[in-house]
Amino acid sequence: MSSYSSASLGHRVEKLASVDAEGSSGPELSIVIPTFNERDNIVPTIERLRMALRGIAWEVIFVDDDSMDGTLDVVRDLSLRDRRVRGIRRVNRRGLAGACVEGILSSSAPVVAVMDADLQHDETRLAKMLEVIRKDGHDLVVATRYGDELSSDEALTRIRQTGSRVAIRAAQWLLNVRTTDPMSGFFMVRRSVVESAAPKLSQQGFKILLDLIASSPFNLKIAEIPYVFRPRLYGESKMDASVVFEYLGLLLSKWSGDFVSPRVLLFCMVGSTGVFLHLAVLRLMLLQGTAFPTAQLAAMLAAVVSNYTLNNALTYRDRRRRGRRFVSGLILFSLLCSVGIFAGVGVSSLFYSQQPRWWLAGLAGAVIGAAWNYITSSVITWRHAR
Repeated sequence: MSSYSSASLGHRVEKLASVDAEGSSGPELSIVIPTFNERDNIVPTIERLRMALRGIAWEVIFVDDDSMDGTLDVVRDLSLRDRRVRGIRRVNRRGLAGACVEGILSSSAPVVAVMDADLQHDETRLAKMLEVIRKDGHDLVVATRYGDELSSDEALTRIRQTGSRVAIRAAQWLLNVRTTDPMSGFFMVRRSVVESAAPKLSQQGFKILLDLIASSPFNLKIAEIPYVFRPRLYGESKMDASVVFEYLGLLLSKWSGDFVSPRVLLFCMVGSTGVFLHLAVLRLMLLQGTAFPTAQLAAMLAAVVSNYTLNNALTYRDRRRRGRRFVSGLILFSLLCSVGIFAGVGVSSLFYSQQPRWWLAGLAGAVIGAAWNYITSSVITWRHAR
């Protein structure tokens, strides 16, 4: 149930919309806020921005991934009366990183801040962050959760705190990132920095700051400001286990100098689990006396179902198929992969007849199937999925 009644929400929208933008010149600061089902947080967010940014010419851009709860309707009601409020609707595209990049590139101000719509980021730090860029000439100001205030303790569980710190150490070690919180979703940057790095930025995942620092063609002058990371008030967190795999894909991609994309790396990670499953099923069936062609067929089918399910949840998270589309996607994926399955069975059977090493023959079939799976995944199965 919504935290606001329609009448209450409408009253607050009217109250906010009655306040016109300060000044007539263009904005000095743009705030980009990616959203997905954050209807209840829009009005409180703007209320807080109004209080925190008095005397500063600003605009806020909500980049919405086609929410079903009317998030963009609230934004539009406000934008009709307040020219500082804008909304962008993204259709058939998902992902915080892509939303942030799209919002930043559409902004009008020379300086852009990125923050979440969940009210966990402290908007009162924005003025100080802008002052650091104005007076000290920094390119990037990171609002860190790991300053002297130990500011993430109250809002994060012990497991998330530990995981976050491990991820930070990995980024600092592999990519030589010079900030205490490269995982932060709250930062301010000169738009020119993003413009220069844009061709290399990933549209997947959640960690836009790490990608921005690693992709910049020149060394950035970075400052940090600690803040208190608040508990979420409304809505649900979008973080889940799949974010870990997305982060690993991004980290390895940047470590390789963008030699391979995060999506390809995620596909390979999923494929590796499919190989182990394939070999395990094959071995078990051979031990039970099943003929090799039958055992190999069953093993490849098991790997196909596993790979489809994991790729849908991880590799193609931004195009994830749900409900009936999940089932239709599995059927489509399986039919398309049948060519690879039969080719794999033929090749592996030939290997096995010439040299009966079950693992070598099984691996040969798995490679044939994996190559075909990748082609069908990228071009057909998840092309327009949602």
